[in-house]
Amino acid sequence: MAALLRLGAAAAVLGLLYLGGLVWFAATIPREGPVDARATDAIVVLTGGQLRLREGLRLMAEGKAKKLLVSGVNRNVELQELLRVARQGPGALECCVELGYDADSTQGNAREAAAFVAREKIASLRLVTANYHLRRATLEFRRAMPDIDLVAQPVYPENFHIDEWWRWPGTYALLQAEYHKYLGALLRPYLAFADANP
Repeated sequence: MAALLRLGAAAAVLGLLYLGGLVWFAATIPREGPVDARATDAIVVLTGGQLRLREGLRLMAEGKAKKLLVSGVNRNVELQELLRVARQGPGALECCVELGYDADSTQGNAREAAAFVAREKIASLRLVTANYHLRRATLEFRRAMPDIDLVAQPVYPENFHIDEWWRWPGTYALLQAEYHKYLGALLRPYLAFADANP
């Protein structure tokens, strides 16, 4: 009986820690507001919605960077098609946009961006992705490029209702899934170390 009580108490504590972490994660997701406006050497846009690409192209047009990498592009997609989808006609920006086809995860995005940074000798980078994805993406990018000056640039999907997120089933499911992925990314180096040192 005592063992069952201890097990129940431990489960309750873990449940509270999990729930507290989820609430903290939701509370720290960026809301709309001012962002770091300084220019960087380049911009990297993570695929996952037209809004991200439009934001990256807008920043380029405003002179916030001279180069742009779109990371995680489907191999069947070409630049002209992406520009059309983003409602951006071909022009001066076309020469300075590179498509990355190798990434299929956020960790892969970071590796692809790191290769781009090394090849182009980039010292500062603006990361454009959805606000709910920004914490995990920033974690992976800082691991892959610890010396880079990284500026976070969130975009705000209309169907992601961060205020009162618990009342929107779609937002809650997406938030919970992203929280799980963030925890996995956070713990991955420790799990790898444990595997390497049994």
